[in-house]
Amino acid sequence: MLASIIKASKNTVFFGGAGVSTESNIPDFRSGSGLYSAKQVYGYPPEELLSRTFFECKTELFFRYYKENLIYANAKPNAAHQVLAELERNGLLAAVVTQNIDGLHQAAGSKNVLELHGSNHRQYCLECNEKYSLKYILNAENCEGIIPKCNLCGGIVRPDVVLYEEPLNETIMGLAIKAIVAADCLIVGGTSLVVYPAAGLLRYFGGRNLVLINKGETPYDNRADAVIHDSIGKVLSETIESIFDK
Repeated sequence: MLASIIKASKNTVFFGGAGVSTESNIPDFRSGSGLYSAKQVYGYPPEELLSRTFFECKTELFFRYYKENLIYANAKPNAAHQVLAELERNGLLAAVVTQNIDGLHQAAGSKNVLELHGSNHRQYCLECNEKYSLKYILNAENCEGIIPKCNLCGGIVRPDVVLYEEPLNETIMGLAIKAIVAADCLIVGGTSLVVYPAAGLLRYFGGRNLVLINKGETPYDNRADAVIHDSIGKVLSETIESIFDK
């Protein structure tokens, strides 16, 4: 069914969440186990640990949690990432809008990726805006304790990700809205659609087919044209096999 929808569509956009990357063994910090672990090990829930206020007031603990729980430098793209990149290469996918910060879509070969929450592969100095790589902040020689410091001015180097209490990047958000408005097929995968403002993007879709792929139910299931409760990697792999008769 999904294969025929994609083949019949002139403009397909994919909107994905944490469930896309869990199949690359990157855990969802918002899950029950992630919430429990954060409170047990760090004494605070993830939403507080990853807030702008916490970053400013408890910077060392912020970086400890961030480095230990949100960076998976050795993670590899899974079947879902690979299929989406192949669809784009064959002109069957216009854009990927993602809530993930792991860069796996780009690693798989996707070009038009809109990262709503930024990327942990990019870092910048809060004082002079000098740019740094992920490798830089993981190198203990570049840190004061666990806090990465700029080698030009000594300022704190922070990840280019959107923290709680911070607004989404207006430019990226605008491009995501534009892509979804133009789509006649929107595939939403690996997200429970409860995290705002990202989840609110669905209200901009007025196309023909809204397809939801998620292991669990979402608040939008009754509005979708097709709902598939299964592994997103499995679903997309079977879909591309049908499209290209592999």
